[in-house]
Amino acid sequence: MTNVAIFGVGLIGGSIALCLKGKPGIRVIGFSNRESSVQKYLQRGVVDVGTTSIQEAAEQADFIFLCVPVGNLQEYMEKISAFNLKNGCIITDVGSTKSSVASYARSIDLGQATFIGGHPMAGSERSGVEAASYHLLENAFYVLTPEPSTPPEAVDRLTELLSHTRANIVKVDADSHDDIVGAISHLPHMIAVALVNQVRGYNERNDLYQSLAAGGFRDITRIASGDPSLWRDILIDNRHVLLRLIRDWNAGMESFAQMLEKLDGPAIEEAFRTAGEFRNRMPERRKGMIHSVYDCYVDVPDHPGIIGRIASELGNNRINLSNLQIIESREDVPGILRLSFRNQEYLDQAIALLENNGYSVHQ
Repeated sequence: MTNVAIFGVGLIGGSIALCLKGKPGIRVIGFSNRESSVQKYLQRGVVDVGTTSIQEAAEQADFIFLCVPVGNLQEYMEKISAFNLKNGCIITDVGSTKSSVASYARSIDLGQATFIGGHPMAGSERSGVEAASYHLLENAFYVLTPEPSTPPEAVDRLTELLSHTRANIVKVDADSHDDIVGAISHLPHMIAVALVNQVRGYNERNDLYQSLAAGGFRDITRIASGDPSLWRDILIDNRHVLLRLIRDWNAGMESFAQMLEKLDGPAIEEAFRTAGEFRNRMPERRKGMIHSVYDCYVDVPDHPGIIGRIASELGNNRINLSNLQIIESREDVPGILRLSFRNQEYLDQAIALLENNGYSVHQ
């Protein structure tokens, strides 16, 4: 029996657990400091066994997944290094920064255990074990950051175990991972936060900013609503990369400022053209660090029961609606209904169904 211990059975840890639970020869152990959390894991059927004993979970494990916040990784590594870990035990994490935890793992004695950094590049607008899904990691990139000295056999064992997630395994060194993820995820989150706070400042003098920021502005800055403590830890941990990226970003903004000062239309066009060309080469509909949204907007008349009718039509056709929002509903304008779905398949089915029923749908 292969024992897999998961410390932190939330969105990511719970999704990994669901992919492994029930597979022949695998037993999933869920650890939490809180008995209420352990009971929740068991009641939801996410793990086979639950415990509040960190030592019990660690010493039984053939694989240990540290699915705790980045700021807590070293604390957990230090604790489990004091236990009598199994010979050949593989320890991995799911943090979105890799250099610091890899460096710390090199500095402590793990006995006959091996640390291999990991980062499943998928997420959700929800959090906690309630949001865990068997499909969350499917077709997502799952990055592993083994050291040059890591035994290939250990990497192969972890890769084989992770095949149950149906993710695409990518191997890269920890420093390169942090450079790349800093640029495609951490920097965009900082930019979104700075932009929203800039508009928030303007709104203190004129609340029309907030009113008119609905729609596009709200959509392109949605990542500014991330968990504050989570992002505090990530940004501080990857600060050396991010300070360089911020300087590069500032240089790009200064370049735009010069184009505007010089009324350099051709240069502005060229900037948009090259950006568009590069963006068009990016893979579409792939899971990544910034999770995709599957939303559509429906124009609805101000008729009693219209929203319930739309929801019922979707449900009757087994189309899973994850969220619904009324954006506008006044006597003098049509209502606008925002419908959110879990994946592209549900979105496509919903659009086809609603259009066939005479609704005006747009994305």
